[in-house]
Amino acid sequence: MDEVEWIHRHPKAEDLRVGLISWAGTYLTFEAYKNTVTATAKSLGRRQTCELLVSNEHETQAVVRLKSLQGLYLLCEADGTVCYGRPRTSHHGCFLLRFHRNSKWTLQCLISGRYLESNGEDVFCNSRVLSAYHMWTPRPALHVHVILYSPIHRCYARTDPTVGRIWVDAAVPCLEECGFLLHFRDGCYHLETSTHHFLSHVDRLVSQPSPQTAFHMQVRPGGLVALCDGEGGTLYPQGTHLLLGLGSNPVRGEEWFILQHCPTWVSLRSKTRRFISVTYGAEVHATSERLTPMSLFQFECDSESPTLQLRAATGYYLAQRRHKTVMADGHPLESDTFFRVQWNCGRIILQSLSGRFLGVAANGLLMASSTLPGPNEEFGIRLANRPFLALRGRYGYVGSSSERDLIQCNMDQPDCIHLLPCRQGIYHFQAQGGSFWSITSFGTFRPWGKFALNFCIELQGSNLLTVLAPNGFYIRADRSGTLLADSEDITKECIWEF
Repeated sequence: MDEVEWIHRHPKAEDLRVGLISWAGTYLTFEAYKNTVTATAKSLGRRQTCELLVSNEHETQAVVRLKSLQGLYLLCEADGTVCYGRPRTSHHGCFLLRFHRNSKWTLQCLISGRYLESNGEDVFCNSRVLSAYHMWTPRPALHVHVILYSPIHRCYARTDPTVGRIWVDAAVPCLEECGFLLHFRDGCYHLETSTHHFLSHVDRLVSQPSPQTAFHMQVRPGGLVALCDGEGGTLYPQGTHLLLGLGSNPVRGEEWFILQHCPTWVSLRSKTRRFISVTYGAEVHATSERLTPMSLFQFECDSESPTLQLRAATGYYLAQRRHKTVMADGHPLESDTFFRVQWNCGRIILQSLSGRFLGVAANGLLMASSTLPGPNEEFGIRLANRPFLALRGRYGYVGSSSERDLIQCNMDQPDCIHLLPCRQGIYHFQAQGGSFWSITSFGTFRPWGKFALNFCIELQGSNLLTVLAPNGFYIRADRSGTLLADSEDITKECIWEF
């Protein structure tokens, strides 16, 4: 079977959420008390996050509504007060969003013509005369581990650490080099590669963030972003090899990228330690001793459902076909491409919708033939494009603080947890300085242990996981901000976005 062109998926709703930063550096916040809106928060959390619902968009402006994660809308009343609730008319809660060259947004109430503004604490709509107090800086609220897709060139950005450059030439985002960390500091963005280098204004990668690695971000509804240096230069693919660099003459909108959460790619191994791979066009075997692109599968799983789809680098999905054979020729909506998932100590068991479990036949073919799972139906699974984790929970990112010696779970920016694979599903967690995570008798963690401990990772969704700590409990986020391993069951606080 010939390869199909890799189809870029539209961003998910969570990829399109934003936070709005006032001129004072504080975030627009949906307060739980009396449905009020303030601008006092110093960091981006759930109450500072909203969805943009676009009803009409042009090059420099759009008509939008701002919807909180609680499902209520930002509303401007006749007296200039701002609250959130449910619109009473078709135009109630509608704003004219204008995009400005300095990467700022303004929001003008469609009914009154007044601009949304803040005094650094309260939010209101009083003035029809535009000023600096009406400017808001949009900050994408998606997870910091991202991919950049060029809709003009239909390719993904890719780091080339051998030459210290970034190219926009990857057809399929299955390699770790396609992932980037997008850091937000002092109103600017720093693009960090999977090898922990930063893109600079001179197009090369450097080892430390600095003013030369700081970019302003233009944000548009729909997940579109453009990175600029603030002095007339814009990042876009250049030359025949599509080198990502600063320039002043992008054509056809090639400076715009779709920003999305980095997808999860995995490899699967049979009990004989052979990789599950797509061979001969669409057949799926467990005969390869080497990891190749044909051994990588995108892990697509809805957290609300126990079913999983595995998308091969060819663009097709694994599907159960006649005679119990599993082929890589499925399409996204086919029922035969969905498999139920069970976990067993870091190993994965896949059951087709026919009720039979996937296993490896004597000739190496992947088959759905067993009615009961055994060792032949258990597969070792390993993250293929994630040399590190950046974990985000209910209260923020997991990271360390100079003020506390314990690892926290309410940080605005994450620490990278380097993964040292131990055996299938089991990893050692290494801190950024080279030391290991250690656990205390209270189930808290410190980042300067001398000895490597075993952590078991289980995937709970396309970009969600749980971690079983060495003490036998699940790691969870605590409201106090301290990371804890004390949960016997998987609760919402045990689910980590990565």
